[in-house]
Amino acid sequence: MTRPRLSQAVAGLALVAAVVLFVAPAPAGVAPGVMPAAGLAVFAVGFWATAVIPGHLTAIAFFLFAMLFAVAPAPVVFSGFHSTALWLVFGGLVLGVAVRRSGLGERFARLLASRAGGSYAGIIAGIVVVSAVLALLMPSSMGRVLIFLPIVLTLADRLGFGPGSRGRTGMALAATMGTVMTGFGILPANVANMVLSGASETLYGYVPAYGEFLLLHFPVTAALKAVALVGCILLMFRDRPLPARPAAAPAAGSAGERRLMVILGAALALWATDFLHHVSPAWIALGAAFLCLLPRIGMVPAKAFNGEIDYGSLFYVAGLLGLGAVVAESGLGDVLAGTLVDALGFTPGENWRNFAAVSLLASALALVTTSAALPAVMTPLGASIAEATGLPLETVLMSQVIGFSTVLLPYQLAPIIVGMHLAGVRNRDAVRLTLALAAITLVVLLPLNYAWWSILGLFP
Repeated sequence: MTRPRLSQAVAGLALVAAVVLFVAPAPAGVAPGVMPAAGLAVFAVGFWATAVIPGHLTAIAFFLFAMLFAVAPAPVVFSGFHSTALWLVFGGLVLGVAVRRSGLGERFARLLASRAGGSYAGIIAGIVVVSAVLALLMPSSMGRVLIFLPIVLTLADRLGFGPGSRGRTGMALAATMGTVMTGFGILPANVANMVLSGASETLYGYVPAYGEFLLLHFPVTAALKAVALVGCILLMFRDRPLPARPAAAPAAGSAGERRLMVILGAALALWATDFLHHVSPAWIALGAAFLCLLPRIGMVPAKAFNGEIDYGSLFYVAGLLGLGAVVAESGLGDVLAGTLVDALGFTPGENWRNFAAVSLLASALALVTTSAALPAVMTPLGASIAEATGLPLETVLMSQVIGFSTVLLPYQLAPIIVGMHLAGVRNRDAVRLTLALAAITLVVLLPLNYAWWSILGLFP
């Protein structure tokens, strides 16, 4: 069976399963709204995972069915549209257009090319290293993708990697996945980490410190996974760049470039110091976008605003966020988590088995809740899991990071989806990479994490 037919078959099965769940009566002890929410979730996840129709159409269908069949109240279904994450995406989309149109992307691409050398391996490794540095400076993975990816795509053009080529796909995935994966080891670098921190503080009074979180997660979950990412991309998407063109003397920056550098510099400074002023990264991005759109000051005219911004990405992100809200509000997340916890049969004293089971539980739940929403569903179970396993509460809570950073399918993380849309990456190419990284995580990195945490004293 060819890949398109296989995707269609899987989507068809998801549709049948969704209808069955939707009309099935709720089991004893389960709230009536759980089964319709389960059906809607299976439909959305199945169609997002297979990409048999564009992601934004699946999102629109999700909104439509949720409202027609009253699966959840409108404020819950459409909660993604007033989420800060959506406005961060919008701001980043405008900034990405400004980077391309001003010529700043070309300038940074030349700089990156000169530092990475002429080999494809050096280029991919350089992109991932820059992604990690950006994760230390900028708290939003979505914002990092939307600013860095246009520069990488400009570099791909310079190297002769046209749309659909292996080299361009590898570079785009290095920028997108590198930005996302390295951020899991840095506390303020993505939404999921911050949701976990907030939920842990609210429920248990436990707030992981920046340095503590970095020590726990960056060496293995971020750094070693970044190495694995480079290796996978070189195996799957290796390509040969064109011979380097003679370096032209750098032209003086245009007035648009200079204005954009001031706007981006101010935005980066505000993102890096959000712990001082507490302004959401989304509003910083929106302010930067506003300046880029202003007549005379900005670099994005009305025609470009209407024709060059991928509004489908906004609907896709809003749908992903709305699904997480519906899963949480309906009680479906609690039912799934409770069922899986009971099925795992934790045994006190078996530290490795319990640690691996908690991490796998988080990874499995993230397929339904998406990674960003997972901590809101799983953190309330932390005390019960700690009691059942005999593990310290801190260990149980931090194990979630390993789980929600083990991304099986791209739709689980909105920044990956947006990056794929912007770069024209095919769904099957991204799925190949996420599955390969997940396999390496489970076989190699999960045991290494256990060994590292044992050295740090996180197990009794």
